[in-house]
Amino acid sequence: MPKLPRIAITMGDPAGVGPELCLRLLTDPRVLAVCVPVIVGDLGVLRRVSIHLGWREPDSALVHDLTTVDGGYDAIVPGRVSPICGQAAYEYVTFAIDEALAGRVDAIATGPLNKEALHAAGIPFPGHTEILADRTKTPRVCMMLTSDAITCSLVTVHVGYREVPALLTRELVRETIEFTAVAMERMRGRKPRLLVCGLNPHAGEHGLFGDREEERIIAPAIADARALGIDVSGPLPPDTAFLPKLRKETDAYVCMYHDQGLIPLKSLAFEEAVNVTLGLPIVRTSVDHGTAFDIAWKGVADVSSFVKAVELAAKLAKRSE
Repeated sequence: MPKLPRIAITMGDPAGVGPELCLRLLTDPRVLAVCVPVIVGDLGVLRRVSIHLGWREPDSALVHDLTTVDGGYDAIVPGRVSPICGQAAYEYVTFAIDEALAGRVDAIATGPLNKEALHAAGIPFPGHTEILADRTKTPRVCMMLTSDAITCSLVTVHVGYREVPALLTRELVRETIEFTAVAMERMRGRKPRLLVCGLNPHAGEHGLFGDREEERIIAPAIADARALGIDVSGPLPPDTAFLPKLRKETDAYVCMYHDQGLIPLKSLAFEEAVNVTLGLPIVRTSVDHGTAFDIAWKGVADVSSFVKAVELAAKLAKRSE
């Protein structure tokens, strides 16, 4: 029987739903069937949450206890932003990254961070993607959200809308198309069909809207990708790109900014989508939702996205051997 991959699963912000989701993962048969899960976090926090919910305490052998909070568990208030939690969540992620780089785990699946807590702790990154790029010394990475219903890759991620046009370049769009094509071929086992969205309403209407980003940047990048043998079309108007007929014909979308891709994706697959960071030297997946402070430590958080993230991490880890 083939050896199961070891997946480092980070607990995320201790004050969010991450701890209870990790407790669920440790006993979920879908997870145990595809990997050896190793929770990276604080055993004391997990025990406190399990006692709070009346659940079985976690097997300490399946938890890499960083003791980041180090006994100050009572200082953690579920649903409250805290620099202690922001620092802890950051240390869970960086430890898991280092374990993957050293080959001690085969992939990582990350629980949700809280950007405000990171900021309060003085962590100079807006999210996982930027932490991963910095820690692995990767100059260019790409965020992709994937599900059975829809997959979207993002050219720009955690930036304000007014910053997007200045950040778009022909090279950046082409690289995102390439990253997406490679990832989807690994996941689907065949050459994928990609569709690129325009930036402006009606894909610019031949220069009527915007600063001709479609003509100057996006269309040339698509032509470059086609010259590499990638099956890609566009730029298509964003308001029609996600119609049911086109979704059936498209394996993945390349979107110019965060909400252009994540609004349709979360509308169609909020409980199933998985976040994958492309371009890294390690395999990393994540849930597609946040810390959900409003329901933290109540035992009602849906584990579906996290299970999917672990399953995909295990699948990609096997294919990258």
